[in-house]
Amino acid sequence: MPAQQKKVVFCIAGVLSFACALSIAAAIGTQLWLKGRMLCKTGAVLVNATGQELDKFIGEIQYGLFYGERVRQCGLGGRPFRFSFFPDLFKVIPASIHVSVIVFCLVLLVFALIGTGFFMYNAFGKPYETLHGPLGLYLWSFISFSCGCLIMILFSSEVKIHHLSEKIANYKEGSFIFKTYSEQFANSFWIILVCSLVHFLNIFLIRLAGFEFPFSKSKGSEIANGAADLMY
Repeated sequence: MPAQQKKVVFCIAGVLSFACALSIAAAIGTQLWLKGRMLCKTGAVLVNATGQELDKFIGEIQYGLFYGERVRQCGLGGRPFRFSFFPDLFKVIPASIHVSVIVFCLVLLVFALIGTGFFMYNAFGKPYETLHGPLGLYLWSFISFSCGCLIMILFSSEVKIHHLSEKIANYKEGSFIFKTYSEQFANSFWIILVCSLVHFLNIFLIRLAGFEFPFSKSKGSEIANGAADLMY
């Protein structure tokens, strides 16, 4: 590929990485990771609520990585509450998984910024054939893609397997038991998915620029190596 086209490809990859970094930073600070509806099971069972009556016992919940809010519905009207994971819910939630999600989000943000810098450096500078060059671009993109996948897996397991929404809803509830009625991942979660796909796309943009995948050998080098082996 001509040098001018390589610059364009690397610039596009750099802009995409920078857009991902901004999006990740916004996602970390919002409470739009999950939205759900919580059923006040105790109240619904007491009055044997069905159909439209059940709506009086279904509240809402939404949260991010650090804080969130819920509307508590137990038949007497909605009561809004705000909550934070640290330090209020730290002993209730699966703390190790939740902290891991936050750590990987920060790692993803850092490597997205690193990838941005190196893509621009390769577009306008004179990169070395080391971590400053194509090898580094493959490495930063792969790390970012892997972190994005880990974030989605860990957060999904925290919500679905460890029932995070129910743990939050039942925090300091003495008389009432809340169960998940419905829940869905919100914008910030899908931003992580999009950013992961963008970093995966960047890997192919590097290949499009004419750089082989790491540790791959061309047929010419294999023939040369074979000839060298025969000489010995």
